[in-house]
Amino acid sequence: MRGRKLTIIGGGGVRTPLLLYGLLEREASLGLREVVLYDIEQERAELMAVLGRELIRQMGGAFTLTVTTDLEAAVADAAAIITSIRVGGLRARARDERLAIEHGVVGQETTGVGGWAMALRTIPVVLEHARVIERVNPEAWVLVFTNPAGVITQALTAQTRLRVLGICDTPSELFHRIARALGEPPEQVVCDYVGLNHLGWVRAVFVRGRDEMPRLLQDEEALRHLYPADLFDPGLIRALGLIPTEYVFFYYAHTRALENQRRVGASRGEELERLNEQLFRDLAREIGAGRPREALATYRAYLRRRSASYLRLEGKAESALRGEMPEVEDPFVATTGYHRVALETLLALWGTEPRRLVLNVLNRGALADLEPDDVVEVPCLVAHQDVRPLAVGRLPDVVRGLVLSVKTYERLVIRAAVERSARWAHLALLVHPLIGEWDVAQRIVATFHRQDPSHGGLTHDDLSPWRRRT
Repeated sequence: MRGRKLTIIGGGGVRTPLLLYGLLEREASLGLREVVLYDIEQERAELMAVLGRELIRQMGGAFTLTVTTDLEAAVADAAAIITSIRVGGLRARARDERLAIEHGVVGQETTGVGGWAMALRTIPVVLEHARVIERVNPEAWVLVFTNPAGVITQALTAQTRLRVLGICDTPSELFHRIARALGEPPEQVVCDYVGLNHLGWVRAVFVRGRDEMPRLLQDEEALRHLYPADLFDPGLIRALGLIPTEYVFFYYAHTRALENQRRVGASRGEELERLNEQLFRDLAREIGAGRPREALATYRAYLRRRSASYLRLEGKAESALRGEMPEVEDPFVATTGYHRVALETLLALWGTEPRRLVLNVLNRGALADLEPDDVVEVPCLVAHQDVRPLAVGRLPDVVRGLVLSVKTYERLVIRAAVERSARWAHLALLVHPLIGEWDVAQRIVATFHRQDPSHGGLTHDDLSPWRRRT
């Protein structure tokens, strides 16, 4: 066998070297011969490639690493294609989140107005990429890291014939924190999990067949340390009888999150935009001076700072204002993260031993409350090119309404993006549990269209009266 080709669409993104590190750790098992970075921003992709080649040199890797702006050549013959793009860059994310804050609702890239705006911009571009893949390499696996991952996965499964899986490291990160809280090895802990992307809950925690959830729910200190910041009152978790993933914070504490954003005077997107601009300046200087080793060290320091600041701004404004940063594990060698979940998925797809992974997949009856063609985030058995979602039954009563309303929103925002329809975009915001007001939705749609008419431009229906009111 000549080895496999892996393509990363959006290879100029800042997480690419982290992913390459994970691939290098298990290169032999993966059987890689080539990794291709495709990006319309070639200069950034070349910077990431320099870091990647330095990793290959340090770790003794054998696969080749190339950069291209030719999408057709990039995806041809690839065994798997990872899509990890950000249409409009971090500047667009920062603008989305600022739009939300200015209209009195919480702003975040995958949830609420931020996720809505990102979906409208991103779905048309991802579908353009998908048409190319369908034409030149329809048998490839497409792994979706592009946010909002659940919505993008839903759009691709509904609009194409491709083999698509949505991937997120949020569930596995929570599982590892739960294992740590129980003092157990992660491989001995099995979490019963159900939900949608960035809207999921652990229902039970089994250690060697015994449900340890009741014990965990009584340990207030353990519950507070399940998250990167102090997000949930342990009383809330005990009342639910469920352990929510961290992004549920934006639903259960949206007033607090918005107030913290206003107090700090920034959103996460604005924070990351500043961090990334500094990173690329530093990398260009180091690489331009012929110092790839120093550039890689700069990149690792950036990852630490990024990880340490995660959810601090929204969840703990006081510490963010004081500039406090917790100690974090080196993301390269961490047991969880973006690169780990991608690696585990590829190893499962190309291996013969079944692995239990939480993925975003077509429901097909796994979750009884949703339609078979809805994308859900549930445990799956994955092996040898086969992915089977496990039956998880019905949603708990205390979260069913929230999940159903968010899924309705997802269907509407996809229709809005595909049809370029202001009507469906407006309705998507109206049914979203974080907005839910006609006048607010109307103002947001009109402002978004005015600020960002080319990306996700809403061209149908009756935008003109909305413009007159703004």
